[in-house]
Amino acid sequence: MITLLSLLFGLIIGSFLNVVIHRLPVMIRIEWQKESFSLASDFLDDPEEKRLLKNKMVPDESAYNLAFPASQCPTCGKKIKYKHNIPLIGFFLLRARCSNCSTKISPRYPLVEFLSAILTFLCINEFGWTLHGASAALLSYILISLAFIDYESGLLPDSITIPFLWVGLILNYFDTITSFEKAFWGALSGYLILWAVYQAFKLLTKKEGMGFGDFKMLAMLGAWLGAVSIPAIIMISSISCLILVSFLSLKGRDLAQPVRFGPFLAFAGFAVIFWGEELNNLYLSGVIS
Repeated sequence: MITLLSLLFGLIIGSFLNVVIHRLPVMIRIEWQKESFSLASDFLDDPEEKRLLKNKMVPDESAYNLAFPASQCPTCGKKIKYKHNIPLIGFFLLRARCSNCSTKISPRYPLVEFLSAILTFLCINEFGWTLHGASAALLSYILISLAFIDYESGLLPDSITIPFLWVGLILNYFDTITSFEKAFWGALSGYLILWAVYQAFKLLTKKEGMGFGDFKMLAMLGAWLGAVSIPAIIMISSISCLILVSFLSLKGRDLAQPVRFGPFLAFAGFAVIFWGEELNNLYLSGVIS
């Protein structure tokens, strides 16, 4: 029963995460357009010019958020039937295509649902039906969202990283995953380490090596998993990124193209959630030796 319930709950959460992954970047860009219009309109006095500028810069005034409108095909706008919204099953019922316009549906949808289900089961199996288990599952959902949003849009939204940094600190005030002291220093060191790397790279090359979202994501991970997790997260994410870039370069990829680091931080975060103590001991033994 525990296995079944955790898998079903994870599938439901995964379906919601797909909504977040698809809609949140769109919501952010709409907000950017509104802010740009607000700044530009300050230089215009003619109401008609403002109206025309608004029509050009702000595409739609209708509600668009995580709840509205109802699920629909992003290509043709056809509302998705309830049976086609069933996690995993709906994807196969539709045969990976929209029932109306036959546009191919991204495999990301079943992948996110599958990952959410498996990670929920692993968290509950590892930590039980406890606050620690629930917190580990919640962090897994956050990392799934950030990894896929960054992969698809190049964004690591502050609306996820900043609030959940505070959530991690609050949870660890009660020693949920680690002590509050370790969580505090984890958040601080997580941000400052990548910030220092960014500044050093910019000073040496006159280029920006990474975005500020990466700093905030590592700070968030530090707030959840503690300062002792930061070396392992940096090591795992850097090595996995280097391996992938090396593989892609052998396939002819231009090394000058930027690599989005969020998915690698998420992968490292998953590793530390389940094998944090072992990884820290391995890292420390290597440093000492």
